[in-house]
Order: sequence, then C-alpha cells, then structure tokens
Amino acid sequence: MRGAGMALAALCMLSIVLPSCRDEKKIDVASRLNPALMPTMTTINVSTLISDSGVIQYKIVSPLWRVYDQVDTPYWTFPKGLYLQKYDAYFHVIATVAADSARYFKDRRLWRLDGNVELTKAPKDLFLSQQLFWDEARHQIYSDSFIHIETETHVLEGIGFRSDDRLTNYSVMKPQGIFPVKREDFAAGNPSATPPGPVPAPVPPDSHVPDDAQASQQ
Repeated sequence: MRGAGMALAALCMLSIVLPSCRDEKKIDVASRLNPALMPTMTTINVSTLISDSGVIQYKIVSPLWRVYDQVDTPYWTFPKGLYLQKYDAYFHVIATVAADSARYFKDRRLWRLDGNVELTKAPKDLFLSQQLFWDEARHQIYSDSFIHIETETHVLEGIGFRSDDRLTNYSVMKPQGIFPVKREDFAAGNPSATPPGPVPAPVPPDSHVPDDAQASQQ
C-alpha cells in the first residue's frame, strides 16, 4: 500500500511538472519570433487588379508576392520579378512596368524597381534603367541611375531622370547623347537606317536629388 501511494504521488508530481515545461517552451519560441522577418501574407503566381477609391489603377503579375504589415513601415516585396500594367479611366493600358525585383512602401505609396527595369508608354516609347522610383502620391517617376530612352524619332541616354507618372513630361539630368533614329526602319531590316554618331546634348546644371529618393535607396 505504501509503495502504491508513493507511485501515485509521483504521477501527480509529473502531471504538474510536464505541462509547466511545455508552457515554458511555447513562451520561449514566441519570444524568438521577429515580425519584421515574417510576411503576413505570401502569394504565389499572383495576377490581381489594384484599385484606388473604387477605380482600377493597375494590374500586378508576379511569381511571388510577400506582404509585411507588422513592421514600422509596411511594405510589399516581389523578389522574383514584377510585371505591371497601368490603366487610364477607360481601362486602356497606357503604360507597363517590368523589373527583376520590386518593393512597394504601402503608407508612402512609393515603388522601388530594381534590376533590369523596363517601362513602356503607349504607343511605342521605351525607358530602360537599373533602378527607378515611382511615387504615386506625388505623381513622379525618378532615378539617379543610367537611363536609356527610345521614341519613334530618337534615342536619348544619360544619368538621372525625372518625369511625371504618365511619362509625358520628362527630362534627363545629365544627358550623354542623342541618337536620331527611325525604329520602324530597323524593324524592317533596312541596312541604310544605321544611326549616325551621338549628337552631344547640352548638360544642364545638376539638380537637387529629393531627400525621399536618398532615404528610399538606403
């Protein structure tokens, strides 16, 4: 009887100690979680429409979309590439964006596009760079990197770029050359359409780089 009583007492002690150990492990795991490193949403092979005030603004296509909402500055990230179509009020595609990777700062409504960045504007304008910023709140697109621009009449290259978000009023901060061309001749394989050498363009005084661009790059 005495042995049975001691065994029963031991079982009671184990029933008290074991749950306590389990609780301690749960608390320890939770304390190691870092919300900044954990996306609140992960979507694979996404294709979705983004609207503002009930009006569709653009379409996003990406193999991987991660949302980080539990951080001081909420953002989305597209580490495996992004393709975006921008629409006008009549749902016509007026511009497209493609980049190797992208990040969208939700509260600031600011896009940072990295890698091989390609913008197109209807009907045929093309903009190429290694990094571009698109500020939706201020309706601006800008870059401090090398920029290559193709239109139906010329190719323009230089360092630094500023534009409205419709790509209708833009400037290159430090132009390096203008090449008059006719792209339809190249498409047709016309050998006589070889472009002449670059025409040096006047270099305007350096403009001030917005503080928010420098902050975003950091």
